[in-house]
Amino acid sequence: MSRKNTKGFITVIANLKGGSGKSTVTFNLGLWLQAMGQEVVVYDLDPQGTLGDVAETRREEEYEPELVVFQGEDELEKQLQNHPGQVLVDVGAGNMDAMKHAIKVADRILIPVPPSQPDVWATQRFLSIVDAATGKARQPEILSFVNRADTHYAIRESDETEELLAQLPGATLVPHRLCQRTIYRHSMSEGLAVFELSSSSKAAQEFEILARALFPKITANPIST
Repeated sequence: MSRKNTKGFITVIANLKGGSGKSTVTFNLGLWLQAMGQEVVVYDLDPQGTLGDVAETRREEEYEPELVVFQGEDELEKQLQNHPGQVLVDVGAGNMDAMKHAIKVADRILIPVPPSQPDVWATQRFLSIVDAATGKARQPEILSFVNRADTHYAIRESDETEELLAQLPGATLVPHRLCQRTIYRHSMSEGLAVFELSSSSKAAQEFEILARALFPKITANPIST
């Protein structure tokens, strides 16, 4: 028998600015991937430890499946490459060393960007950090999308942010937004993904569209309602 390849697919969810919704996106993606039949390991490398706290709440409430979250950093690059399946990494500028280590081994980098000009500027600076960390030898796939988008049709800031992100060299815009909805905060406080808390909600629907765009090759059964 051939030896099983333990190298998983590493997606780093990162942004230089706080409040971009990285932990919310990572938590929901992790549970969505598990619902799709994928093996998932998650790293919380943000000093705030939000993702670890939510995972602990989920364990205390005895929700299934459990989301395995690591918070260690010793030999991080080696650790990240030693898992099968899907590896998700939540990291921000508060832990710049860990961010650079994760970027070096990432297969893909996902950048959630709130709708504002300063967040676009921060994304530009982040892309420079990615270039410096990876060098010309290898470049991970880099995707950006508008997170915490406005829900009122008359507010154009999300449209403008999306237009600017589409112009940034080195990153591909994913044209599927997550909106600023109370259910995201509520579900996190309960230790649940949005589709677990309310599968018929607008948040669950928009998250499903984004997740399928990010992982188009996953063909397991849809989430049961």
